[in-house]
Amino acid sequence: MPRAVWTALGLGLGALALYFAFWPVPVDPVAWTPPPAPGYGGPFARNDRLAAMERLSLGADHGPEAVALDAAGRIYTSTREGRILRLRPDGSGAETYADTNGAPLGLHFDASGTLIVADAMRGLLRITPDRRVTVLATEADGTPIAYADDLDVARDGRIYFSDASTKYGARQGGSTYSASLLEIIEHRGNGRLLVWDPATGKATTVLRGIHFANGVALADDERYVLVSETGSYRVLRHWLSGPRGGQTEPLIENLPGFPDNVTRGLGGRFWVALISPRSGPVDSLATHPFLRKVLMRLPGALLPQPELWARRRLRRHRQRGDEPAGSDGSLSQDQLGAGDGPSPLHRQSRDARARPPPEGPRRTLIHSAASCR
Repeated sequence: MPRAVWTALGLGLGALALYFAFWPVPVDPVAWTPPPAPGYGGPFARNDRLAAMERLSLGADHGPEAVALDAAGRIYTSTREGRILRLRPDGSGAETYADTNGAPLGLHFDASGTLIVADAMRGLLRITPDRRVTVLATEADGTPIAYADDLDVARDGRIYFSDASTKYGARQGGSTYSASLLEIIEHRGNGRLLVWDPATGKATTVLRGIHFANGVALADDERYVLVSETGSYRVLRHWLSGPRGGQTEPLIENLPGFPDNVTRGLGGRFWVALISPRSGPVDSLATHPFLRKVLMRLPGALLPQPELWARRRLRRHRQRGDEPAGSDGSLSQDQLGAGDGPSPLHRQSRDARARPPPEGPRRTLIHSAASCR
């Protein structure tokens, strides 16, 4: 081979090495040590308790994130298109209730029937029964709310909500997924839990240093509030009153997937949605911040992508040669992830739960199955 070709090849490889080593990236990762993944045994063993779920069609909309029910039992969900859809109590007749012109995520009704929305692009919003959209908060303690994610409303009207990352906002990142990837890869704890007070009309910080602050739910007695720490595979409990008021502790740690929304259920239970299984390669890079920077220099198509539960399940069935119903491209009722088409809501009767329910009115669990993009 001519010497000139070898020289050009050497220069090219040298330039490529310099690029992967020194090209600026938007993250400044820190080393951390995740606990060993627990796998799918013990309390996390796979089961079919939600196999009887019913799919609710959203028409042409995609990526349902949160679910809220009004006093009449109608179902509301936020979608990737920036719309909030309303369905009849039986799950039919999806229609556009409001368009936030942003990225609505968490939803919750307050005592007056007003829908409160955590919008990743616009901040904390209020939608009155006449469908008028107004902004409640875009900053807290002088810092912009860059990625409002989920919320819950206290009986006194205070709104607890998460700001997933003050550094990597959904608008600046180009999408909610891109911003979440940057925050989780960096792992510097740029997320926070906020509270909006109707008496002052302002939001203030409750808790800082959260590694991608996500789902939020208050306890029945409102003595504490939960927030998902997606980047650390755990759910935190922050005490609001009582002898431990102001203290924070893990409620559950070392989950087998990335925790997303948290919903208060009956009898002191909480429902936690895991958006994707944990990734061995991602965990192995946790102690190597330099390699995580190298990773960010790869083309977007080569970056780690979350594996949807439904696709993992479908692949497992195909390997065994017993594809489940719905494997023709649609989603069967017990697939919790979403495919490439419009994403459904799922509804599950409480009667299908393994443990007997506490005394009280019959309830139905409704949850979203948003695909991760």
